Amino acid sequence: MRNFYKVNVEMNNTPTVTKNLIIINALCFFAAIVGEKYGIDLNDVLGLHYFESEKFRLYQLFTYMFMHSGFEHIFFNMFAVWMFGRILETVWGPQRFLFYYILCGLGAGLIQEVTQYFEFMPLMADAAQFASYPADAVIPINGASRTASAWLALCQQIISVPTVGASGAVYAVLMAFAMIFPNQEMFIFPLPMPIKAKWVIIGYFVIEIYLGLTGNDGIAHFAHLGGMIFGFFLIMYWRKKGTQHGRYF
Repeated sequence: MRNFYKVNVEMNNTPTVTKNLIIINALCFFAAIVGEKYGIDLNDVLGLHYFESEKFRLYQLFTYMFMHSGFEHIFFNMFAVWMFGRILETVWGPQRFLFYYILCGLGAGLIQEVTQYFEFMPLMADAAQFASYPADAVIPINGASRTASAWLALCQQIISVPTVGASGAVYAVLMAFAMIFPNQEMFIFPLPMPIKAKWVIIGYFVIEIYLGLTGNDGIAHFAHLGGMIFGFFLIMYWRKKGTQHGRYF
């Protein structure tokens, strides 16, 4: 607790890396808006496509984390970067914080690719035969039943819709904060009482697993989990090497 308040007192300005991450994300967001006016879809170019898509490029594992789907998406991600990233940068220093942020963002992208592969591999294997069925024919696959046209649309979505957003890296930032300041109390809307950071991150982890397994909301929940997992193991590695500030849960 004492260390947390000391960090807050010392932070008169937003540290360099945190500030520049916010600026770069904002510039990419506005560039996407401008590009749309000229018929250029930057989210499609720089977002992370499924690796079997013809649109997939290796650089997208890096660029996807700077692109966002809308104002609400970028606002809450960058607010979290500002709230918690500046604390981590003050504790760790700019180089370590940037390394952590980028590596966890890359890890989140890799987890998203692996998840898509195992989730959609059976579907993609059967995709070629969907066109031979009548559009309204109901086809069961792995316990789910859809019309042939709906299966084709889902296959097209897998291939063409990219993953965008800094959320994987942001969830890693939240994980790091909870591991360094596990007993710091936080207010989480709409709960009326404060909750310790360690319970908040555990709650987020459980919720993301549940939504990832049961939800169909278009959100890359396993990318969020990937960011947290990479962040957890990286911090544990640093602690083992004796180079990480903070305490265990």
